[in-house]
Amino acid sequence: MQLNPADITRAAEVLAALRDEVAKAVVGQRQVVDQTLIALVASGHVLIEGVPGLGKTLLARALAQALSLECARVQFTPDLMPSDITGHTVLDTNAAGAADLSALRVRRGPVFTNLLLADEINRAPAKTQSALLEVMQEYQVTIEGQTLALTKPFMVLATQNPLETEGTYPLPEAQLDRFLFKIEVGYPSLEDEAAVVRLTTLQQAGDQLPLAGVHARLDQRTVLSLQKMAAYVRTDDRVVEYAVRIARATRDWNGIANGAGSRAAIALVRAARAAALLNARDFVTPDDIKQYALPVLRHRVLLSPDAQLEGRRTDELLMALLDSVEAPRL
Repeated sequence: MQLNPADITRAAEVLAALRDEVAKAVVGQRQVVDQTLIALVASGHVLIEGVPGLGKTLLARALAQALSLECARVQFTPDLMPSDITGHTVLDTNAAGAADLSALRVRRGPVFTNLLLADEINRAPAKTQSALLEVMQEYQVTIEGQTLALTKPFMVLATQNPLETEGTYPLPEAQLDRFLFKIEVGYPSLEDEAAVVRLTTLQQAGDQLPLAGVHARLDQRTVLSLQKMAAYVRTDDRVVEYAVRIARATRDWNGIANGAGSRAAIALVRAARAAALLNARDFVTPDDIKQYALPVLRHRVLLSPDAQLEGRRTDELLMALLDSVEAPRL
């Protein structure tokens, strides 16, 4: 499929309008917003990490409001059960009758939506977190042996607090690998923080979020069209090999105990294609790969004990690794 230049330009304009709409509620954090939009176009899921009070949930709610899609929210807590997320079966008394007690009806959980906000996902134990494994990879849910498909597009926007925060559980490696990006939200600048305070206090009650100005820009059909277009963005074989070499380099890098698997290279290419579309291009460059390597890799590698004792940071090691991998010249 050959992409039309006019369609590429239109797609970039639509995504720019969506970015501006989200920015009405989320002050600053341009990189965080862009990475979230790229994950949406790449049909990926996002894990957003930061200390409480930096607007992680606000970002997810602003994106949901800017999309005219179905949205559901799950507040993860230690007593949350897997069936509270995926759903369960109940006795259908209308169909069963007095003599037959075997008729069961599926009561669908909150995952049956387009945009799922998994708030503070690491406050639930691994048993509950693993309820999302099948959902995130295969876009389906199995309940009592019955497989139910989800409606596309489907995206998980999960927020979590740093692991050193009290009452948190580490996410299983298999689930972390299913997130396209892990986005770290840092403290804003002085100017941005002052703008946040003004926005959230000016004629706003204490229980209100600054979402009144955010309006729906994209519908289900448009999102699916953008995702299909991203899949046809041209990617040179040398660029694909560059992504693979980056993923393979993590497996032998000093300071990294466990490197990234093949899914990391796949995620790099998918993210780069979506980034090219956001920038009105129908081809991927090596810079697209390198630019999004940190959010793709930082949750897929594990520091060695020595690196942890030395106080090394994952991003620090990954930046050195990226500089060591030669990019192709196209």
